[in-house]
Amino acid sequence: MPIEETTGTPTRQAEKARLQRERILKAAETCFVKHGFHAAAMAQIAETAAMSPGLIYRYFENKHAIVLAIIEQQLEEVSADIRDLYHAPDLAQAIFEDYLGWRDASPAVMSAPLFFEITAESTRDPRIAEALRISDQRLRDQVIEWLAAPVTAGGKGLPAPLAESHALALACFIEGLITRALRSPDLPPEQVKATIDDFLARLFERP
Repeated sequence: MPIEETTGTPTRQAEKARLQRERILKAAETCFVKHGFHAAAMAQIAETAAMSPGLIYRYFENKHAIVLAIIEQQLEEVSADIRDLYHAPDLAQAIFEDYLGWRDASPAVMSAPLFFEITAESTRDPRIAEALRISDQRLRDQVIEWLAAPVTAGGKGLPAPLAESHALALACFIEGLITRALRSPDLPPEQVKATIDDFLARLFERP
């Protein structure tokens, strides 16, 4: 039975609104992955969320608004992952564990199919393309900051130009891993791990 809004104190209402938004976003992610962006209708999202369509429209004006909220949510999650890199004892192992998560569709990491679904939609919708561009730049800036930070602070101590080029190389490599996790899930894990080790060793080797 679809869920409807109930009244309560301002604090409880705010918490309920947060939970409702999360419920809608999770349902939308499921529908986008299962049906594709264009085929997933608001009615399907409402059914998956066990809510009335009218209730969903109280939180999101349309499907585009939901996509933008998902992009922002992913930005926050990936930003937290980047901050964790400052203290990761083994960067290669951390990236490898993310790869396994993408391969196995773990809820603990970003959804790889959803990543590609929204990326594809950005080629058709300039508003989503701009949101992704801004998100990508913010994430890359964080990686550059980490790479340029002193080693004593958990960074790599790279000069600014090198930090920028390495950040781009890392982004391309990781996006390639996401693609490979979907296209070749039967790759031997030890081969993937060895490739990650080799890439990082070459990327950060001192001249």
